[in-house]
Amino acid sequence: MISFKSSLILIIDSVKNLLMINHLNEPLNLFIVRSLVISPLSIIYADDLLQQAMFRLQDEFTTLMQRASESVDLTRHQNGGNNLGDYYESEEEEVDDDDDDDDNEIPIAHPVTDYGILIEALPAGIISDLHEIAKRMVAAGYEKECSHAYSVSRREFLEESLSRLGLQKLSMDQVQKMQWNDLEDEIEKWVKAVNVALRILFPSERRLCDRVFFGFNSVSDLSFMEVSRGSTIQLLNFADAVAISSRAPERLFKVLDVYEALRDLMPEFELMFSDQYCVLLRNEALAIWRRLGEAIRGMFMELENLIRRDPAKTPVPGGGLHPITRYVMNYIRAACRSRITLERVFEEIVVPSASAVDYRDGDDRALSSSSLAVQMAWIMELLESNLEAKSKIYKDSALLAVFMMNNERYIVQKVKDSELGLLLGDDWIRKHAAKVKQYHVSYHRSSWSKVSGVLKIDNNAMSPTGASRSLKEKLKLFNSYFEEICKTQSTWIIFDEQLKEELRNSVAGSLSPAYRNFIGRLQSNNDSGRYAERHIKFSVEDLEARIFELFQGSSGSGGGRK
Repeated sequence: MISFKSSLILIIDSVKNLLMINHLNEPLNLFIVRSLVISPLSIIYADDLLQQAMFRLQDEFTTLMQRASESVDLTRHQNGGNNLGDYYESEEEEVDDDDDDDDNEIPIAHPVTDYGILIEALPAGIISDLHEIAKRMVAAGYEKECSHAYSVSRREFLEESLSRLGLQKLSMDQVQKMQWNDLEDEIEKWVKAVNVALRILFPSERRLCDRVFFGFNSVSDLSFMEVSRGSTIQLLNFADAVAISSRAPERLFKVLDVYEALRDLMPEFELMFSDQYCVLLRNEALAIWRRLGEAIRGMFMELENLIRRDPAKTPVPGGGLHPITRYVMNYIRAACRSRITLERVFEEIVVPSASAVDYRDGDDRALSSSSLAVQMAWIMELLESNLEAKSKIYKDSALLAVFMMNNERYIVQKVKDSELGLLLGDDWIRKHAAKVKQYHVSYHRSSWSKVSGVLKIDNNAMSPTGASRSLKEKLKLFNSYFEEICKTQSTWIIFDEQLKEELRNSVAGSLSPAYRNFIGRLQSNNDSGRYAERHIKFSVEDLEARIFELFQGSSGSGGGRK
């Protein structure tokens, strides 16, 4: 028994042939026309019949598409083929395997790790039938109607697929007004969705278009554009909204995720969106990718402004690590984990033509002269200038030196232990390590030169009684100075244990020998030697023990290393 679709195709072929005969001009064909006695009225009737047949065939095309999609959806868990059902599961299965009452649960996506697959969206037999219908409709001049019928069905499938991947339909205004914590979650979903879309869904749709409209490239391109345009615009609008949203520095890392996702997918955009109908989508993707780069550079500008505007009002207790130092260094250290990406971003200030863009980067960059290295060095300079301004709050020059020593040491260690060291180079590290030593010398001179000066012995001729009196007075003065410094500096902070030990050893190394010599001179003095123990408050061991109690910090003073 001949099917309805087959009957329609026979009618269409007969009417089409009749209309073709009417347009022939050769003598032989004129003879055929006269012999068939075709009247103008019959041609009008045939044209009307063809139009009605096309409408009926379009309905059959639509019905086939819908039935095929339903069939694939219902049987997706019953076969091992590559169709979209293999990547989805229902929330009810995940929550409660025994609850089968609710058939309206929204499916959610399985994690996808293999992007080298194509979805068999429709059975091969259905695709063959659709191709036969499409071939007749295109030949009869109804390619737009056929493309529309195809696009409506497949567009719904793509939109549902993105929804299953957890992606909401959000306007750009909604994205910009979203709380940052919520937007972070949406960005994570978007990154997964855009990868599945560009690596699995769109290639599968491109393949299906080419099979249904085989032999009609223009119709296939048009249909693919109509199918994918809405979903592509949804994905790109989200990325664009992220690009033009707030450029607060803390948003950098998620914006980098969006930038890198688009960067990695640009070859897929080039591959699938370069025909006459889709090229605008490809160009828009490229433009948004570049706008994301501008946003990233803008975030570094905001970081610079944050450093400049950080007030120098309240000193950090004990000369410890300033919060701005910890924030900036941890920020740029984390940012440099994406060094390759940031290198590209800062070199994209002058963008080459689209055909010259290289989407993937290597490690063969001259780091010492790169744009990113210059940017990082500039941020370091701003931070150091800010810290120097803050150090002026300390009235005690020794505490000022401790503050700068702490912060410089932290900066140098963070640079050495990260990608920053590669960017800034060994010379930069040596120069700033030398600054730490300079502050060390400054601290020692400010704190202990007066104490050490007291221990200097005057070798000029002096009576034994006068020498004894002088030694006793010096010792008394030394005790006073030493106790005052120890009491004060025991609450100061040196966050780095190695630096703390270096300072203590340095003080003990210079003070202990001088003190030991002074005590020996006092004890050997004939006039005062017999009563020297009355005036000696600290033994050399006591002195060193007190020195090693320096920089303990007070409870709650902060400044620890993180």
